[in-house]
Amino acid sequence: MGQNQKILIVDDDADIREVLNIQLEKAGYQVFQAANGKEAIDTVALNRDIDLIILDIMMPEISGVETCTQIRRISSVPVLFLTAKSKESDKEEAYDNGGDDYLVKPFSRAELMMKVKSLLRRYVVYKGKQENMAGGAVVQVRDIMVNRETHRLTRDGQPLNITGTEYQIFMYLLENRGKARSAQQIYEHVWGEKFMPSSAGTIMVHILNLRRKLETDPNNPVIIRTVWGRGYQIDEA
Repeated sequence: MGQNQKILIVDDDADIREVLNIQLEKAGYQVFQAANGKEAIDTVALNRDIDLIILDIMMPEISGVETCTQIRRISSVPVLFLTAKSKESDKEEAYDNGGDDYLVKPFSRAELMMKVKSLLRRYVVYKGKQENMAGGAVVQVRDIMVNRETHRLTRDGQPLNITGTEYQIFMYLLENRGKARSAQQIYEHVWGEKFMPSSAGTIMVHILNLRRKLETDPNNPVIIRTVWGRGYQIDEA
C-alpha cells in the first residue's frame, strides 16, 4: 500500500487524470492533480513533501519537458514521464530533460504500478540511507558542495539541477569514493533490479547528463572519471 505517499498527476486530459487517480488511490497513495504545467509547478512549490510526479509530455502552453525543467529548480522529486513515443531516443530525451523514468501510452495498470513502486522505493529508501549516513551533512567534491540533508548539489552557491536518479547515482559513487563501480553495480544498487544488457545504456545516459551538469569540461571529466574496463569513479579527496 501507499503508506500516505504523495503523488502528483499532471495531464491536460481530465479523463486520464481521473483513471490514474482511481488506480493510485486504490493502491493507498494520496493523490494531487494538476491540469497543466503551471498548476504542477505551483503544487510542488506548496507541497515540498510530494514523493512522485507523473507528468504528461504533450501539454499546451507549458510542455511536460519545460514543466520538469522548472520543477528541477526547486525539487529533486522523481518524475515519471507519460509519452506516446517508444523509441530508445525518446527514452534518452526523457532522461535528458530531468525525467527519472517514462511510461508509454497506452499502458496497463500493472505497468503503471510497477513504475510507481520502483521509483518510490528508490527515492524513499535511498533518502533514508542518506539521512543515516555517517559524517557531516555537507561534503565537498572539488568545487561542488553536496548537502546530504536537502539532497542538493551547488557550485558557488548556485544549485545544480540534477534529477533524483542522478543524485542517487552520484551519491553511490561518492559513498564508494576512490573505487570504480561498474554499470551493473550502479544499476542494481540504485534501481534495485536485475541488470540487463539494455541497462548499460541507461547508466551511460545518466552519467553523460551528470557530467554535462557537473563538469567544467564534460569531454574531459575530472569529477566522475571513467576507469576503462572497470566503470565510473569519484576520486579520493
